[in-house]
Amino acid sequence: MRKLFFPIFLGVSGVAVLLYLGFWQMQRLAWKEGILADIDARMTGAPIALPQDPTETEDEYIAIELSGLIGNEELHVLTSGTAAGTGYQVITALETSDGRRVLLDLGLLPLEAKDLPSQNAQAEIVGNLIWPDDVNDSTPNPDLEKNIWFGRDVDAMSDALGTEPLMVVAREMSPPDPRLTPLPVDTSTIKNDHWEYAVTWFLLAIVWAIMSIYWIIRTTRQKDA
Repeated sequence: MRKLFFPIFLGVSGVAVLLYLGFWQMQRLAWKEGILADIDARMTGAPIALPQDPTETEDEYIAIELSGLIGNEELHVLTSGTAAGTGYQVITALETSDGRRVLLDLGLLPLEAKDLPSQNAQAEIVGNLIWPDDVNDSTPNPDLEKNIWFGRDVDAMSDALGTEPLMVVAREMSPPDPRLTPLPVDTSTIKNDHWEYAVTWFLLAIVWAIMSIYWIIRTTRQKDA
């Protein structure tokens, strides 16, 4: 019996730990789905006016309705992997009818259209307020001479365009800009791998159990020999 104690202990302990990790990921999945449902509700809600002092915690993803003058100065963010392909995500300033200036993500500009003139006009915008997380320590600095950025750095862009450090991603624009394909915000780009992680842990628990049973059987046969 002493020879069986260690493989039985190791088998049961290992399976228990792996099952715990699998069920923990299932709990994380339910938590993440709740967050995504809340984001979807914010995105698809009735558009409201831009809040006076919005915060990321309370106001990210809410639907916003704006009208004003789109600036003729643009910042081009090199972007790939979108539904519209590779191109430049166009960030500009919108001066609202009540005198505020905010950053506006207009959508994707094809690579070959980089030098086409911008649309400097009055527009009606429906979009979503976001705090993008495109920029981290490994993001290259923008090439200001060529006007190529590598992430939506709200603070740097608001300094460059003289706006509040707020960004609205356009979902609808009237009149539309014929150069651009809108890239509206949706939850498909928000990472949610908890189900895959849970399946992985449960499969590992099965493999561990099979290996432990095989070890116990071999130990028993050696004892009887």
